[in-house]
Amino acid sequence: MPREQRRMSATEKADLWQRWKAGQSVSEIGRALGRDHSLVCHVVAARGGVAPPPRRRAERTLSSADREEISRGVAAAHSFRAIATRLGRPASTVSREVARHGGRLAYRAATADQRAWTRALRPKPCRLATRPALRRVVAAKLARRWSPQQIAGWLRDTFPDNSEMQVSHETIYLSLFVQSRGVLKKALVAHLRRARTMRRSKRATTAGQLRSHIVDAVSIADRPASIEDRAVPGHWEGDLLAGARNSHIATLVERQSRFVMLVRLDGKDTTTVVRALSRAVRALPRGLMSSLTWDRGGELAAHKTFTVATDVRVYFCDPQSPWQRGSNENTNGLLRQYLPRGTDLSTHSQAQLNAIARSLNTRPRKTLGYRTPADKLATSVALTP
Repeated sequence: MPREQRRMSATEKADLWQRWKAGQSVSEIGRALGRDHSLVCHVVAARGGVAPPPRRRAERTLSSADREEISRGVAAAHSFRAIATRLGRPASTVSREVARHGGRLAYRAATADQRAWTRALRPKPCRLATRPALRRVVAAKLARRWSPQQIAGWLRDTFPDNSEMQVSHETIYLSLFVQSRGVLKKALVAHLRRARTMRRSKRATTAGQLRSHIVDAVSIADRPASIEDRAVPGHWEGDLLAGARNSHIATLVERQSRFVMLVRLDGKDTTTVVRALSRAVRALPRGLMSSLTWDRGGELAAHKTFTVATDVRVYFCDPQSPWQRGSNENTNGLLRQYLPRGTDLSTHSQAQLNAIARSLNTRPRKTLGYRTPADKLATSVALTP
């Protein structure tokens, strides 16, 4: 079942941003917090990957201690002027504070302080939003493929005495990545040298997250001819189907019968994917899966662990060659009828995915002479010595 998608507490968010700045991935943070990776991704993406600055009270505002003093004075029926004198504040400040939070009969320091803290949380317009001339210059330079750091440095050099025409490179990045600000057009992101949609920590690394280079990968060119010609059952193709909020499911297709299995994933890192696939394969009748052909995605970098756990040999396609998994690619297209693009796949339970797979497996297929994948697989297995 999907994890509960309740809102994150302030403590959870603080922990999330601390881990993000330390270079942890979205999946790692989700596992550490016990929350779905899609929720973590949503929180991070909303800020463009940049942690919000810590909140502080302005010195001129009433503190919680001030409100406790006001509460005691109100309870003792002291005048607002007397209370204000003890605080060193104008009497009007105390009067407005009490009136704003229920009056003399209902004023409570803790409630008033929490309300004031919440009410003070309102977004401030960023520098580029309030300076149209500066915004136009920044947008023009971005369109010429200047980096935000080059723009910020050029502005300091060109307008050394005009602070209104200066901006930090971090502000430019935020204005690009946090589209809710509505300052710079999203299309300008395409002019950045690296096609990122959010800022990453300097400590972030892909070490240990083997992506394009998979150690000891066995090429599809070494796959036996018996697998290639679909002569016998038990050979599968696999891939990840992507959804909204960085959600994924694994799709497995038996090459001879086109029988489909869908596997729910809590993340796309290789440890999570291999664990989920191994569990699904071990639930199959023994010998029903003897090989698996996958693309070059790093989600199966730990293929050796998978093979040890399942006794299933893994073959990898050539880079950028989806046609080498034609049955799987075609099935992923059929799945979009049930799981359209933009669907948050993390909201689907394994039982729901099983129901979708069952629907596909009981539909007649032209390539099978209008037999169903379930019927074809059952017949093939029965005929296999």
